[in-house]
Amino acid sequence: MTEHELQNRIRVELSKCGGICFRTNAGSFWQGKRVWSREFQETVLTQLRAIEGLPDGFPDLLFIDHKGCAFIEVKAPKGKVRKAQDKFIKLMQSYGHRAGIARSVEDAVQIIQGGT
Repeated sequence: MTEHELQNRIRVELSKCGGICFRTNAGSFWQGKRVWSREFQETVLTQLRAIEGLPDGFPDLLFIDHKGCAFIEVKAPKGKVRKAQDKFIKLMQSYGHRAGIARSVEDAVQIIQGGT
């Protein structure tokens, strides 16, 4: 199973847990207007501008319920956690939030139930 597939399965399961789950995007990217290019024979972006998303290391999923926030970094079974991701998770835990790495749907459920 890919990390993307796992994220989707987790989102479906967490939707049954009495809260709201958001997929987040960290980092920076380009945004612009899509137009057809006769020269390149494909859609291109014009009027480009750089967009800054959430900070580096922000987890893939944000779950919010009556207990507060839970931060879930989704990784495939052999996926590596980057230093910035580990640092962010530990920081959120130090603030008293539920936060952790999920390599399965069960891991994600355990995180929102208060485990890590």
